[in-house]
Amino acid sequence: MSVEKKLHAARGWAMLLVVILGYLVSVVMFLWSIIMLDDPWRGTEGLGLFGLFGSILVFMATLITNLGFFTLQPGQARVCVLFGKYVGTVRDEGLRWANPFYTRNLGVTSESDAVVEKSGTAGARVAASHKHGSKISTRARTYNGERIKVNDKMGNPIEIATVVVWRVVDTAKAIFDVDDYESFVYTVTETALRHVASIYAYDHMEDDDANANAITLRTNIEEVSHALMEELDRRLEMAGIDVIDARLTHLAYAPEIAQAMLRRQQAEAIIAARKKIVEGAVGMVDMAVEMLAEGGNIDLDDERKATMATNLMVVLCGESEAQPVLNTGTLYN
Repeated sequence: MSVEKKLHAARGWAMLLVVILGYLVSVVMFLWSIIMLDDPWRGTEGLGLFGLFGSILVFMATLITNLGFFTLQPGQARVCVLFGKYVGTVRDEGLRWANPFYTRNLGVTSESDAVVEKSGTAGARVAASHKHGSKISTRARTYNGERIKVNDKMGNPIEIATVVVWRVVDTAKAIFDVDDYESFVYTVTETALRHVASIYAYDHMEDDDANANAITLRTNIEEVSHALMEELDRRLEMAGIDVIDARLTHLAYAPEIAQAMLRRQQAEAIIAARKKIVEGAVGMVDMAVEMLAEGGNIDLDDERKATMATNLMVVLCGESEAQPVLNTGTLYN
């Protein structure tokens, strides 16, 4: 694997002065050679020809030297390649000068314009064929992935999407170890998201008490995001990419099972509410029976206690208002 080498480029202002002087010298030599060639009777034709060729050579050398200038802003780096050999990476800011023969376009592909293709299911960027320039941005970038359909650990189809914040930390790996590091990030992000989503269940099942404390996609967002970031770090290391953050931006059941899962969640909510109501009603009935028995003014046998408990449970647990019924007799006639 490639390793980034640190390379320092010369300051551009000093070389700019040299280039200006080179142009001035070439112009002066050219004019001097013209003067020498203009008077053949003085025998200066040889000096004139020497000055003419010298001015051309100085002009061509200055012109080639002029191609070595480049500028770098904060958060940019330039990869220097000389005749196919990696020399180093310049990270110095400002106007700089380096060898004019350093390659300016790296990773040239068969297509000149950027091409963005979409896969049929995920809609992710599969390829972006373009020419990599020698300048690479080392700033943080954001990739907002599209929604993809995957199966969770339980086999339920779900829709999930993520946003990844990443940056290039090793320019040599990004340029020489992968064909296109941007497309590599997009493809690996989708692959890692599919893998992470498949090892966790969407939510806890009501009848699965053994896995009640297991990590799920819906209730453990932080843990799932951390697992996704570790997965991306491991896979993108070979391309010199550092993942700063990875978060889920969308999580839902697939449309074909969304209604069924919604009814299931509603049923679970109703059962939980009923359970809470019954627990409270039982406590209230037990307290009422005990208080009546402790007062001593009302003597209730077991059958009357059972009847009163039944009536109180109906009143407390019923959804509609209770309709009182007056009993003029007793329980035994």
